[in-house]
Amino acid sequence: MPPTRTTTAVPPPRTLPAEERYATELAFLAAHDTGPRPPGWLLTPRSVVTFVCGSAGEPLQLAEPREALPGRLVIAPKFVGERALVERCVVTLAGERGLLLVGEPGTAKSMLSELLSAAVCGTGALTVQGTAGTTEDALRYGWNYALLLAQGPTPQALVDSPVLSAMRSGQVARVEEITRCLPEVQDALVSILSDRRMSVPELSGTAGAQVAAAPGFTVIATANLRDRGVSEMSAALKRRFNFETVHPIADVEAETALVRRQAVAGVERAGAAFGVDDAVLDVLVTVFRDLRAGRSAEGWDVERPGTVMSTAEAVQVAVSLGVAAAYLPAGDSLDLVPGHLLGVVRKDDPGDHARLLGYWDGPVRRRAEDGSPTWRRLWDLRESLR
Repeated sequence: MPPTRTTTAVPPPRTLPAEERYATELAFLAAHDTGPRPPGWLLTPRSVVTFVCGSAGEPLQLAEPREALPGRLVIAPKFVGERALVERCVVTLAGERGLLLVGEPGTAKSMLSELLSAAVCGTGALTVQGTAGTTEDALRYGWNYALLLAQGPTPQALVDSPVLSAMRSGQVARVEEITRCLPEVQDALVSILSDRRMSVPELSGTAGAQVAAAPGFTVIATANLRDRGVSEMSAALKRRFNFETVHPIADVEAETALVRRQAVAGVERAGAAFGVDDAVLDVLVTVFRDLRAGRSAEGWDVERPGTVMSTAEAVQVAVSLGVAAAYLPAGDSLDLVPGHLLGVVRKDDPGDHARLLGYWDGPVRRRAEDGSPTWRRLWDLRESLR
């Protein structure tokens, strides 16, 4: 039976930045671990790792009660991945070295960058979004042209970039999709990361001609492996970053739980309750994992599509299924899966349509023949892929 439409009279929650969404956890961890911290850090390195990876379900206890804070708190995991990866990232930042997170699209690089920034310095807002149109001003500084015309180049007319603001305050600057920026724009970071200061030639002869980085300043950048050919980073810039690869989620149960959690939140933001069966989510995650890996869980070969079948894409399909179940109920949510999958794989290569059909003729058919009613229904829906 189709799920009953359920809506809520409560306004859907806003998507808050990490430092606001997890404000209680950050304040609790700051009070819980009073050990040594790198200059400018709000938490100890150990607490930063705990904030990102969680406390393994164990409640942490404050040594002394603090006003407005709980005495005990379980820190929820926020990043599904290797703890060792997070520890290496934290060590890199503690050494004030640039950190570059690379990986396939949809592997939560940006989320990890935001979480680390929020835990280290209390904000992930000092961010530059890299695009082909990003200019050097976005990484260095600009000018208030009204003041510039009236006063000439003065410190008051200078407009700090997020990177320059982070340097002045000893915080973390984030550069998203750095390989989308042109090489000459990227290289503005070379001297910033090596010399830890920025020159402002227009202010030559004044105290503002050189801006030195305050203790704690560093840069976290992200880059998609599929974008390596867009604007290759120079060797000089690469040497100033520690590279960490963020891999897709290895554990199927962890990925399914993440897809459900994110999909529930997405549907709630749309003003409805999530009403997609677990069996449908299991099928959805299995299809994405098979196509992503080029091999099914049973060991059958699968032709990989050119499109990245990321966890983030699986979440978006699950959200679409949940919204459809809430607002346009018309049968089983499973019936909608082929159409949404087709929408995903058609994004890049038209030949991916044939690869999806090949997947249906392979693992989907074989699972249907093994007697699974869910996969049998999915096999029956093959014609909707035409």
